[in-house]
Amino acid sequence: MKKIGFNFPNTPRRTTLRNVEEWYQQLLSERFNRNYLPMKTSNFGEFEMAVNYLTSILEEAKAVEKVAIFNIDHMAQIQFTGSDAATLLDRVLPADVQNMKIGQCKYTLLLTEEGTVLDDLIIMRVKDDNFILVINAGHDITDEEKNMISDADFIYKYMNENKDVVVRDISDELVKIDIQGPLSYKLITKLYGDSVVKNRNKPSKNMKFFTFNEFNFEGHHYYISRTGYTNRWGWELYVPVAVAEDQFRRIATEALDLGGLVVGLGGRDENRISAGNFGLPLNGSEYDRDHTPVNAPLFNAAIDMSKDDFVGKKALQKDIDSGNDKRMVLFISEGIVTGRVIYKDGEKIGTVTSSINSPNVSQEKREFIGSERKSVNGENGTAAIGLGWLKHNPFKIDEDGKDILIEDAKAIRIPVEFYRVDEEGNLKGKSIKGYISGDGVTPATAPRALKNIQNL
Repeated sequence: MKKIGFNFPNTPRRTTLRNVEEWYQQLLSERFNRNYLPMKTSNFGEFEMAVNYLTSILEEAKAVEKVAIFNIDHMAQIQFTGSDAATLLDRVLPADVQNMKIGQCKYTLLLTEEGTVLDDLIIMRVKDDNFILVINAGHDITDEEKNMISDADFIYKYMNENKDVVVRDISDELVKIDIQGPLSYKLITKLYGDSVVKNRNKPSKNMKFFTFNEFNFEGHHYYISRTGYTNRWGWELYVPVAVAEDQFRRIATEALDLGGLVVGLGGRDENRISAGNFGLPLNGSEYDRDHTPVNAPLFNAAIDMSKDDFVGKKALQKDIDSGNDKRMVLFISEGIVTGRVIYKDGEKIGTVTSSINSPNVSQEKREFIGSERKSVNGENGTAAIGLGWLKHNPFKIDEDGKDILIEDAKAIRIPVEFYRVDEEGNLKGKSIKGYISGDGVTPATAPRALKNIQNL
């Protein structure tokens, strides 16, 4: 069987936009009258990525209130074509692939036979026999010595002989640039025209959530999807590599003119945690080889348990039938709690999977912590936010089996403490205060009607 994934790189890779990111860093220096400094970078998915630019992580995390631009070129696009492509993908993935419409996107997971998560991804149906999978950074690598298999190779191994499926990594043809926030409509339509964000079947209406369009601009072919990368209003633009640097310059310049910013890894992490009641799980943090996704917030969106079969279904069903009531929750804390465990009333109830400082927590929500830290309270305070897995559901259940997140018109908030522990499990040092939040940090706007932002 042919190998589709790349070999593990000797040194971290660089995105197509790396050189133009240096241009952006210089542009920030001139616009904000700040001394030029090299970008702070980190290895993410075997790519050297900007953590933040000349602006701070907190400044960038707040940009999504207007418009935030993300270089997402480290994510890969894998194309599956052929008369049997839908059958193969439907056999492996837990989403209902066979019944997807052309122009539709779906969020789904790639599972092991044990029901744990290899990757989460977006699948787009371009034609009856043409699908594009948008996968996470590093999941395009196959290396036996490092026990790594690319998503494409994992899926392809389930293909029966003599079937018509062609699998191709097309990441070197497209550059993914995400444009998020309430002014994203204004930015995109100014640069590319109104038609690119209209419903492909009803051009008089706006495109629906979880759909995508294709359009030509100055002789090049683009894709644009609306899947809520940060759970806010916005789009994901797939730019032909030949014009990607020029288009990034146009997009970044327009964003700055609108009061927005290009956002690095740090701000991106904050934006996905702070969105909606539950935040957005990150593969490798909330999704991993240790937990099934049962009871994760996006389980029903990603997985169709009514399907006859898919990879990992038996394990998921067994987990569900066991009565497992673990929960992934969002919390607000007086400081970063990475690597800590979660305690309530002296009992360990879970573990932290993500934590970062946030400029988007309201004063009322910060003050509810009851922190004695001056840096947390008051108009200009800052708190941390994060996600974690709990052993059991901390919320009451209504008659429909759903978590009760609001009671007497007030969001449920469950006070907890975060501790470090030693190798024997003994508590170390002082605790950090916080609470599990039933109403998250900021509302999820991604699914809302575009009429709310098209005249901004």
